[in-house]
Amino acid sequence: MTDKRDYYEVLGVSREASSDEVRRAYKQAALKYHPDRNPGDESAETKFKEATEAYSVLSDADKRSTYDRFGHAGLQGSGGFDFAGAGIGDILSHFQDMFSDFFGGFGGDFGGGRQRAPRRGQDVRVDGSVTLREAMLGAKKEVSVNGLVPCDACEGSGAASGTKPQSCPTCRGVGQVTSQRGFIMFSQTCPRCGGAGKVITDPCRDCDGKGRVSRRRTVLVTFPAGIDTGQRLRVPGQGMPGPPGTPPGDLYVDVEVQDDEFFERHGYDLITREHLSFAEATLGTKIIVDLPDDTSATVKVDAGTQPGAVIRLRGKGLPRLDRRARGDLHVVLQVTVPKKLSRRARKLLQQLDEELGGSADKEARTA
Repeated sequence: MTDKRDYYEVLGVSREASSDEVRRAYKQAALKYHPDRNPGDESAETKFKEATEAYSVLSDADKRSTYDRFGHAGLQGSGGFDFAGAGIGDILSHFQDMFSDFFGGFGGDFGGGRQRAPRRGQDVRVDGSVTLREAMLGAKKEVSVNGLVPCDACEGSGAASGTKPQSCPTCRGVGQVTSQRGFIMFSQTCPRCGGAGKVITDPCRDCDGKGRVSRRRTVLVTFPAGIDTGQRLRVPGQGMPGPPGTPPGDLYVDVEVQDDEFFERHGYDLITREHLSFAEATLGTKIIVDLPDDTSATVKVDAGTQPGAVIRLRGKGLPRLDRRARGDLHVVLQVTVPKKLSRRARKLLQQLDEELGGSADKEARTA
């Protein structure tokens, strides 16, 4: 009987593991037990060989199928690589392409050929204030940004007029330098060009070769209809410029909607208060409400409306940001009681009170 451990056990995966799961498990084991990380450790070398053997079988669909049906015995005589008699150097040489794929494409501590995201400028955050009217209609407003902008003299290149940056001779324009140790490729930022891939031999005098100067500038920002306090707008490419040849950062605008004298905002709904006379509340009336977006709404007040009553007008509030609907307008009705009355007005009110049975009600309350 063979004394080899089960391949699935070696990689720490189940028999139902996908090929990606097998691949990830092997990568972790290979990084952990690689000889370069464990010099002179025979135990680690053995585990590295064991994991590589397990992966060479489980990563091959045909070999894995055979192994699942017949175990280690099914692979004997298949003409595969002899791990038992091979040294670590033989394994590294035989599986060079596979290791290059792992450590060159994934990087990790070995740095390989990891695809680095291109460097870019810094993002900037500013505050932007709009009125309720502008929030209801949408608006375009300029906001001020203090910071670096591309140098006009060199157009952001950093090179003096009539010249241009040259490809870095150290990294040959790549921005990184590599060195090889065994089958592993180590990569680091080029010390000469700082990763830019280019060097400036004759720098611009206005910006000292930086390609950027400090300046106050304005950016036109679009505030969509329905915008609210606490929301943030992103303006791509209007942040700080990056190193020469790289894109700028983004501008983020934190929005504040100013308080309004006549309206309160609750989400997409508006609330306003309208005053009625006693006669209007008693007899009923129609009032016109002027809205922040320069339109108006007609409010029908029924006879006998009580103080504090709320009339709701659907679709007269702010538009939703997705423009699928609008909020509502809520009109709170308040009855104005006059503080001063003429003699005639007082007499008329007394007569009205008697007509409405006020005196009888008063006698009933005092009885």
